[in-house]
Amino acid sequence: MRVVAVGDLHANFPALWRLLRAEGLADAAFRPTPGLRSGEVRLVLLGDLVHPKTHRDYERLTGLSPYNPQDPTHLRLAAGAQIRELFRLKAFQEGAEGHVTILLGNHDEAALKGEPVLGNRHLKHLEFHPEHGGRPLPEPLKAWMATFPRELHLLGVHFAHVGPVPWLQEYNELFYAQSEPKTWWFRTPDYVERMGFRFGVYGHVPMKGGILLKDRFALIDALDLGEYLELFPEAEPLKVQVKRLHG
Repeated sequence: MRVVAVGDLHANFPALWRLLRAEGLADAAFRPTPGLRSGEVRLVLLGDLVHPKTHRDYERLTGLSPYNPQDPTHLRLAAGAQIRELFRLKAFQEGAEGHVTILLGNHDEAALKGEPVLGNRHLKHLEFHPEHGGRPLPEPLKAWMATFPRELHLLGVHFAHVGPVPWLQEYNELFYAQSEPKTWWFRTPDYVERMGFRFGVYGHVPMKGGILLKDRFALIDALDLGEYLELFPEAEPLKVQVKRLHG
């Protein structure tokens, strides 16, 4: 079995579709290939499907320059572009016969619930907030995203959006008030071993220098650099390698 794991998407759908075609998982019409449908390959997306990371990313998504996160017209365009691609990804997963797992990220849950408003002092993610002039997620997408699991266990390999312990998978007030979701990997890296996992694959922490690959875990929020992870979980020892889109 081969597993392709992709870190936080943040509405970078062009990179995702390029990656899936490069790996032979999607055809030119955005449909799953026989190799994916058969289970020879599995795809795991670590969540945060929504909310581009930066103003520039919003501009690429919408074609607007500059993008104004306070302008209702801009918000509706940003929401509409993401909604269209989310429906395409939903159809892709449904056609993959159970071999695509999409984990629930904190940005996904915030968009699903309508709270909290995420962002920073430079950029607020308001496109799915009608009270600010945005568009709500359509009910079929909300129902789909509500089915996303928070973790996946695969032959001793653990996949989650943030980290290996249960409290890092609950996006509550404490989650947003503490530093551990961003720092566990260097403060308490033994979490993976203590939880009994052979290896862990996580996102959430942007890896500006590319995927961080350690003995027991990988942090793979590096899709903006074109990087993703390939694993062979049936191998002993486990075979893991970083891959990168070219061009």
